[in-house]
Amino acid sequence: MPSWQGKSRGTKLGYRIFVSVLETFGVLPAYVLLRFVTCYYFLFSWKSSRFIFDYFHRRIGYGKVKSFLKIYSNYYLLGQTVIDKIVIMSGIPNRFSFDFDGEEHLREMVRMQKGGLLLGAHIGNWDIAGHLLERLQTTINIVMFDGEHQQIKEYLDSVTGKKNAKVIIIKNDLSHIYEISEAFKKNELVCIHADRFLEGNKMLTTKFLGSDAQFPAGPFILATTFDVPVSFVFAMKESSLHYHFFASPAKIYDRAEKKIYMRQILNDFSTEMEKKVRKYPEQWYNYYNFWKPSEPTQTKNFQN
Repeated sequence: MPSWQGKSRGTKLGYRIFVSVLETFGVLPAYVLLRFVTCYYFLFSWKSSRFIFDYFHRRIGYGKVKSFLKIYSNYYLLGQTVIDKIVIMSGIPNRFSFDFDGEEHLREMVRMQKGGLLLGAHIGNWDIAGHLLERLQTTINIVMFDGEHQQIKEYLDSVTGKKNAKVIIIKNDLSHIYEISEAFKKNELVCIHADRFLEGNKMLTTKFLGSDAQFPAGPFILATTFDVPVSFVFAMKESSLHYHFFASPAKIYDRAEKKIYMRQILNDFSTEMEKKVRKYPEQWYNYYNFWKPSEPTQTKNFQN
C-alpha cells in the first residue's frame, strides 16, 4: 500500500523567493505568487492528488468535478500554512488575528504540574498551533519526523530564528522515548501528530469518516505509558488572516487495562478529528491512503 514517506516537498530556492516577497510586499502578494506554484502541483502531482481526490469524493461526498477542483484548494491552503508559519515565527509584520477555544483547559493542565500530552493532526496549521502555545508560559516539546531536506530545514531555521519550543526527533533507536519521559518528569508539555504513520510501524484501526482507518500506534502507546493528562489541539484557518485555535478538556484516562485505555483514547481522538475534518474539509493535508487496503477507497489506478 502506498504510504507517507516522512518528507516535505519544496526547494530551498522556492522558500527563498517567498521569503523575499514576504519581507518586501507582505502576506497577500505572496498568496498571489502561491497560486502559480499551486497550479504546478495541481497539474503535475497526480501521485498525491489521487488520494485527496478520493477523500473528497468518497469520504466527504462531493461530486467528481467538485472533488477535482478541491484538490487545487487543498494545495493552495497547504502553501498558505507554510507562508503563515514563516511570517508569524520570523516576526514579519502582519495582520493575523486569532480566536482561542479551550485555552483554559491547557492552562489547567499546566497548573496540574503533571506534564501533558497534546495530540494533533495534519489539519489546519500545526506550526501555528505550536507557536500559539507559547501563551501558556511553559516548555513545549514537539515530537516529529525529521522529514524536511536538510538545506531547506537549515534555511527555515535561519529565517524563523529562535524556536519557542523544543523539538524531539523520532529516531529508529527509540531514544526519543527517553526525551519524552524526561519532559514529562519536568512537567512539560509534549505535542505529537496522531494521524500519520510510516510503512512498517505499528498501527491501530478505528472508524473514521465511515470506514476503518489506520492510525499510528505510537502516540496512543505514549498516552498509555505515562500518567499524564491528554488534550486534542487544532489551529484552523478561517480566513486569509484569521486562525481559530481549539483545545479539548484535559483528561486523565483510566489506565487499569492498557488495551482498553488505548482504544478509548483512539476513539476519542478520531471523533474529535472527524469533527474538524468535516467542518474544514479542505484543510486536511493527507496524501496517502488513510484507510485499510481492503476498503473500496483504494482504486486500481489509484503523500507533506
